[in-house]
Amino acid sequence: QVQLVESGGGLVQFGGSLRLSCAASGFTMDYYVIGWFRQAPGKEREGVSCISSSDGSTYYADSVKGRFTISRDNAKKTVHLQMNSLKPEDTAVYYCAALYTNAGCLVAPVIGEYDYWGQGTQVTVSS
Repeated sequence: QVQLVESGGGLVQFGGSLRLSCAASGFTMDYYVIGWFRQAPGKEREGVSCISSSDGSTYYADSVKGRFTISRDNAKKTVHLQMNSLKPEDTAVYYCAALYTNAGCLVAPVIGEYDYWGQGTQVTVSS
């Protein structure tokens, strides 16, 4: 069955780094945009970044631009989110999701458009 599994979350100090991974199974990731979302306590889930398979285009929310880097390895069916210079406001549960499309990824990922979701991984940044 289709499955997305996030890993790599944890507790890190202000200014530290984490690398999140999203492992896909049960479908061919080549035809999917993969997005990363996050949800902080008491806040709505928001799109953080996404990466297209068709043209390699990427999107980053302004709040993470210059600090986060998304990458994908279709052969290994894995997408990574490298997070540097972490801030307490980055604290959230991070989710990866897959959207079946051959389009690029140039705008903020929209929650309702995504087909499959992982269970999330907690990222906590202490000050």
